[in-house]
Amino acid sequence: MKDVNGVELTIFIVFFAVVTVVGFAAARWRRGQTIMHLDEWGLGGRSFGTFITWFLLGGDLYSAYTFVAVPSAVFAGGAMGFWSVPYGAIAYPIVFLIGPRLWSVAQRHGYVTAADFVRGRYGSRSLGLAVALTGILAMMPYIALQLVGIQAVLTVMGVSGSGWAKDLPLFIAFALLAAYTYTSGLRAPALISFVKDALIYMVIIVAIVYIPTKLGGWDGIFDKSAAALAKPNPATGKPAGSLFTSDMTHWAYGTLALGSSLALFIYPHSVTGALAAGRRDVIRRNAALLPAYSLLLGLLALLGYMALAHPGVVAAVKQAGNPQLAVPELFDQVFPDWFTGVAFAAIGVGALVPAAIMSIAASNLFTRNVYTSFIRPDASPEEETRVSQLVSLLVKLGALVFVLGFDKSLAINLQLLGGIWVVQTFPAIGIGLYTRWLDRWGLLAGWAAGMAYGTYTAYDQASPTQSHFGSPLADIPFIGHTGYIALTAFVLNMVVAVVVTAVVRALKVPAGQDETSADDYTADAGDRLAAPGDPAGELTGRSA
Repeated sequence: MKDVNGVELTIFIVFFAVVTVVGFAAARWRRGQTIMHLDEWGLGGRSFGTFITWFLLGGDLYSAYTFVAVPSAVFAGGAMGFWSVPYGAIAYPIVFLIGPRLWSVAQRHGYVTAADFVRGRYGSRSLGLAVALTGILAMMPYIALQLVGIQAVLTVMGVSGSGWAKDLPLFIAFALLAAYTYTSGLRAPALISFVKDALIYMVIIVAIVYIPTKLGGWDGIFDKSAAALAKPNPATGKPAGSLFTSDMTHWAYGTLALGSSLALFIYPHSVTGALAAGRRDVIRRNAALLPAYSLLLGLLALLGYMALAHPGVVAAVKQAGNPQLAVPELFDQVFPDWFTGVAFAAIGVGALVPAAIMSIAASNLFTRNVYTSFIRPDASPEEETRVSQLVSLLVKLGALVFVLGFDKSLAINLQLLGGIWVVQTFPAIGIGLYTRWLDRWGLLAGWAAGMAYGTYTAYDQASPTQSHFGSPLADIPFIGHTGYIALTAFVLNMVVAVVVTAVVRALKVPAGQDETSADDYTADAGDRLAAPGDPAGELTGRSA
């Protein structure tokens, strides 16, 4: 059993205390007349500018799990782990095309979630419900994985034991996160994201400069990494990977990047961060500025090679049987204790921001698209907010139970499914922002086909350590190459949606009523449809 490193743990606790104070203080930051409205609690008053939104979305999309998972993928498989770097370059042009339109129609009609837009656009509560439930299901393991990131650094710091003693720090982190999210809503992660991003940038820059000096320079790092990756895996008899992608992996690499780019912005937490912006131009500017995080992601991925080049890290990870510990072990063995504490704090705080936003996004989806749509259509704004606050607590509690009660590989497997599922909502959201030609029944049928195919295919993938959900990749039908399951399911989704739409239109089945109009998609701040219960003074422009 490893002894607790007092210096690392103390610094870690100090930073946690600081962000907790910031989280509670955020309740009064840029606050409107009342917090008891989803526009205020769930979207921060829809008032964030370019600077705040950049930090919020960056803190949202580049999480503690990214900090841990991207280098661990490179550590385990080499160049294939770099697929996450180009997908940002592909994703942000898509964000530039659909983000401002979604923001405009959402602020015009008071939509809080993407499922709100889908319900209004297609006049279909069922399609809105399908999008909402997909988002909620995809969020749960994602939140759990943020807690896995915290647990990884606690393990490396030596915080162990049995029963309550082992899990108490995670309970405390959960309780603090739950408390300030409940009171401050989206303002808490928005304010904390300044601390989180500053820490992560500092740690990565120091790591890129300092660690190579301890490992014989970049030549030595790449030589040792290549040698380590070339060793046959005892389970498969094949090399673990290489420093370069091969002809056999190009399709997998490309489809992972493309499929993930479709999912990035329509994840509920991404939509929540975007809809909190105060103006349409804020989304456009951030689509241009956020690729700076892709540079950070590339540097982050290089930590996987550094870990491979350090014999002590390789031995520790092999003994633990958990590649997710590669970066925490690297920091622990290379940095002085005080800076390791700072680095671990960066990972810990990096878990709090996305976990808070994800829980808010999931609770907003439940409140607006399940509770209000089907249970209490006449719910007041105050009641909606109370329900969202309570559901956000339950979501975090569910994630905590998931982390403590199940094998971590299950959370990773379900996160794999989350990406596959979320891509299946792209036709209704992304394409729906430009055209309503696809019918609601076609979209529902396509969504069901994509979900069924993607889930079954992912379940059917085995690996040397797992019987099911062993890989996000599978053979692409009729192509003869291996690719990302989500993208194959998306193609099937679109084919079914187009065919069913054509049939429905041929049968002259009535379409649902579209409550949006053409100018809604280019509206800017200050032009919002009035609605009962909106915070006083926020609504101007046209009346309903």
